[in-house]
Amino acid sequence: MDVRRAHQRYQGGDPAAGIDTWHAFSFGPHYDPDNLRFGAVIACNEERLEPGAGFDEHPHSHTEIVTWVVEGELTHQDSTGRETVIRPGDVQRLSAASGVRHVERNAGPEPLAFLQMWLAPLEPGGEPSYDVVRGIADSTPYALPEAGAMLHVRRLAAGERTAVPDGAYVYVHVVRGAVLLDGEELAPGDAARITDAEGLRAVAGASDAELLVWEMAAG
Repeated sequence: MDVRRAHQRYQGGDPAAGIDTWHAFSFGPHYDPDNLRFGAVIACNEERLEPGAGFDEHPHSHTEIVTWVVEGELTHQDSTGRETVIRPGDVQRLSAASGVRHVERNAGPEPLAFLQMWLAPLEPGGEPSYDVVRGIADSTPYALPEAGAMLHVRRLAAGERTAVPDGAYVYVHVVRGAVLLDGEELAPGDAARITDAEGLRAVAGASDAELLVWEMAAG
């Protein structure tokens, strides 16, 4: 298990424009050949946007983009003609495939915080697609077969424990609260990269906790 702390992330974004970004993996000018990916995960960005701030239209290709809103509302528009507002508890997926353009903005009155995860598809190309699941339940994993991955949402009351999925690659990100995972205490923004996970448990600390867990197949 390789634990990466929140303070080890690369700082990006544009604070003067109301955009604060923290990258868990090699990204843009923060090139790190030893931190390019884990399993299918190639990016895990913590984003904070002030009201009115956002990312103007920009392209993506050959990437599965999954977004989880922590607080506030994210307005999304893309070149497939979709425009949606994503709120806490919703899972949004944009399959960039052979190419897509999109805009992301905080059009609401309150600050916006969200986590955006990019996964490499098993096969490049294809037609772009889009999906939103509103209010996903803990008991309903979100399947991403295009990347050979499954997203599990875990919301824990103080002291509650949960099983971590067994898998060739498992990526655990702490959204809020603190958890104890295989003897390691993880705080908000911390992540664990686990290879050949088997029989692991996560236990919430003195307050409620929220985890996002990617279960990924080998290769």
